[in-house]
Amino acid sequence: MHNPTAKAGALVAGLLLLAACSSNKNEAGAGGQAAGCDTSKGTLVVGLIAPLSGGVSSIGLGIRNSAELAVAQANEQCRVKGYRLALQSEDDQATPQVGVQAASKLSSSPEVVGVIGTFNSSVAQSVQPVLAQKKIVQVSPGNTNPSLTKGDDLAHPKRQFASYFRTCTTDAYQGPYAADYLVGKARKKKIAVITDGKTYGVGIAGEFAKHARKLGAQIVTQETVGEKDADFSGVLRKVKAAAPDAIYYGGEFPAAGPLSKQAAGMALDVPVMGGDGIYDPKFIALGGKEGDLATSVGAPTESQQTAKDFIAEYTKKNYPDGYGGFGAFSYDATNVVITSLANALGANGTWEESKRAAMLENVQKYQGNGATGKIAFDEYGDSTNKVLTVYGVTNGKWTVVETGSFNGS
Repeated sequence: MHNPTAKAGALVAGLLLLAACSSNKNEAGAGGQAAGCDTSKGTLVVGLIAPLSGGVSSIGLGIRNSAELAVAQANEQCRVKGYRLALQSEDDQATPQVGVQAASKLSSSPEVVGVIGTFNSSVAQSVQPVLAQKKIVQVSPGNTNPSLTKGDDLAHPKRQFASYFRTCTTDAYQGPYAADYLVGKARKKKIAVITDGKTYGVGIAGEFAKHARKLGAQIVTQETVGEKDADFSGVLRKVKAAAPDAIYYGGEFPAAGPLSKQAAGMALDVPVMGGDGIYDPKFIALGGKEGDLATSVGAPTESQQTAKDFIAEYTKKNYPDGYGGFGAFSYDATNVVITSLANALGANGTWEESKRAAMLENVQKYQGNGATGKIAFDEYGDSTNKVLTVYGVTNGKWTVVETGSFNGS
């Protein structure tokens, strides 16, 4: 989850025909409207909820910029007949309570046609019911916890909210895919598991550990740290005593980078692996070391033919923030909302809140090609795209180790 960013490989900055915006303002005055477009019916709003400040803001800003790009292009192309679109970005600070405030603010506006976000799964749990109450479609580019769509009992899945969708795959695939690599290919058999105690971290680590055991690995210890901890020596002493040959970390890069550095400082010379929450250049800047590993959703953005136009357009505007590991997913999520809106209204339709039911129907049946490849949703609202990638730290940068999907059981 969750830059100059990982999928950017380098700090790629970004596009938009929407003017640079402050994180909590309605960009209603931004440019990008083609002169010939009929906008006589007014402005409709695409909401966005993401961490635009705080420790994982590099990811959130890439998500926001990419959504802006999609909105600007839609305005240029007159894609919603009679209307101009504006992006209203709300900062959730990666905090559930703040996310609820953002969702409440957006849901109170009749002009909001859909919401992009969130990034953090823990925030999504709080935001989902707020938006669902108003039947506002929510499409996340970065939530990976499986329970958001299928509930806590994955053996008996039940859709949680008809309004919730995501363009990225889930940890039900990402965790086992990581285990396939770390145990099956890297031959690590004694693994320490550490999590930050949050929804995402606990969830992905649990899926990893379950599959690692199936593959014959031993989970030698399981520990919890605080996401804002700075000193991990106590936990690392316990880990070192268990003599693991790898550490799997469920959480995000602000804690994972220093944890890896401190482990090395204690002569605990084993790779740290995590999920998309640590796949960011800042993990390395904060202490991630040579040989550390991460999985992330999708194929590397730069390697996909489908993403070339997105990258080129994003780059033109020289954003200070790269699109990151989730920019392409945000771009696609925004285009899902825009296309579904255009279909719901048709050539002569007028927006009113009652159209939100038609929006949900159109998103559910959406099929298209985006920057991340083919886009469609299953009966739970999950993406049908299950592609994942393993990355490794080599010479101070994330490099691709392998791309594939988890097909096992």
